Amino acid sequence: MTDASMQNAEPGRHSVSLMATDEHTRKRARAEKRFRAYGIVAIATGLFFLVVLFTSILKEGIPAFTRTVVSVDFTLTEQQREESEGVLLKTKAYSDLFITALKSKLDERGLNTEVDEVAIERLLGKVGGTIRTFYTQNPDKIGEQIEFDLAASSRVDGYFKGRVSRDTIQDSRFLQKSDLELVDALEEAGIIKQAFNWPFITGADSGVDNPGGAGIGASVIGSFFMMLVVLGLSLPIGVAASIYLEEFAPRNRFTDLIEVNISNLAAVPSIVFGILGLAVFIQFMHLPQSAPLVGGLVLTLMTLPTIIISTRASLKAVPPSIRDAALGVGASKMQAVFHHVLPLAAPGILTGTIIGLAQALGETAPLLLIGMVGFVARGYPDGFLAGFTEPNSAMPAQIYTWAARADAGFYEKAWGGIIILLMFLLTMNIIAIILRRRFERRW
Repeated sequence: MTDASMQNAEPGRHSVSLMATDEHTRKRARAEKRFRAYGIVAIATGLFFLVVLFTSILKEGIPAFTRTVVSVDFTLTEQQREESEGVLLKTKAYSDLFITALKSKLDERGLNTEVDEVAIERLLGKVGGTIRTFYTQNPDKIGEQIEFDLAASSRVDGYFKGRVSRDTIQDSRFLQKSDLELVDALEEAGIIKQAFNWPFITGADSGVDNPGGAGIGASVIGSFFMMLVVLGLSLPIGVAASIYLEEFAPRNRFTDLIEVNISNLAAVPSIVFGILGLAVFIQFMHLPQSAPLVGGLVLTLMTLPTIIISTRASLKAVPPSIRDAALGVGASKMQAVFHHVLPLAAPGILTGTIIGLAQALGETAPLLLIGMVGFVARGYPDGFLAGFTEPNSAMPAQIYTWAARADAGFYEKAWGGIIILLMFLLTMNIIAIILRRRFERRW
């Protein structure tokens, strides 16, 4: 400022340096700090609840991956087999042989404990039938020493995992307090132990009275076949519809109506799609009930809006200059789209597809309406094509069925099933991230 301007300045006015911080600037700085603090608190709160959620799931679900087994060395001679098969109640004969072997093993360790046949049945179930089935299927094992690992009942398993205690147990047809004396003797002899629960991963639902034998393997196969149907239908249909609407369709009221309805379908509750699948695919088209084919068709209808919306967003994100450059060098509209635009949009399309599949994998309500309840999955399909048409279940439906049952053993299995389902969902999201990074192009 010149001397003249200083002299002409109004009296009472003071010049303010630009380097000085006035009150208004300090107020804005405080507001920004508060906003950052709010963001940090929100993130910390979300992470806290996320940690609590995962901790609860792991705490409740990890015990499902272990089971209590009674390990007994058993040798069946040809003479014993012939004598047992000659008895009217054959399974009882095999059970008597097993009890004799178990008693001998306790005596070897100096434990003089009474082994009651009825108590053994409460602890291990029908062991006679299990042993007889094994030797029927493996006659060459007669005469060899075989180590049988027989799963203990749900109550005994709960006793070892802390769900059942001597103070809370009540005498019932499933377990009595006196049976715990035998259990303690078996534990002291090293006959009863904890082992990894492979049947939980590879098995099928075992009915309402046998939570210890319940497995999720058959339901995993059912979910796999459903995802094949969803992927085979939703990806080509969804991408084709998106390309047409975004690149070729004229802008008029009809296409606006289609876009609005696609957006609305993405917000429709999943149970509505289940009712639609029940009415159209089962009652009208007479497709097999409880089949992964029907489940896949229902989930395809539910997943299509998600894939269409994400694919259109990916196509719209490609700069218009790419299209103009391709058209400028003589490419047709279709060549410009399929040779230039679509490859650049591929990462977003793949990501949206995988996210849509992950959403479909966790749906329960539409599957329950078409009959894919947990107890339907009693075994693996006979072949690849049978995997689409034979009755089966899915992981979320199986988890729901277990959670609805009264036995605490099923509740534990439900938590374990949630862990397996989350592992599948986490894997699918990791694949989506990898594919996006792999095919992403920057311009």
